[in-house]
Amino acid sequence: MKLKKIFQLVIAVSVLQGCVFTKVVSVPMRLGGAVVSIVPGVGNPVHDAIDKAAEGVDEIPI
Repeated sequence: MKLKKIFQLVIAVSVLQGCVFTKVVSVPMRLGGAVVSIVPGVGNPVHDAIDKAAEGVDEIPI
């Protein structure tokens, strides 16, 4: 029972912290950009655009 309360507290603290939410969104974007950057010719510009969008998500004040 005590372990359940500790777990609920940890979940509540992580949900209330906005940084966790933006990282949940921006990390997959950055991984997708890294995968796309392998494509010759168009990979780097697309990766740069995705990375810029992910930075914008990170700066959202949540």
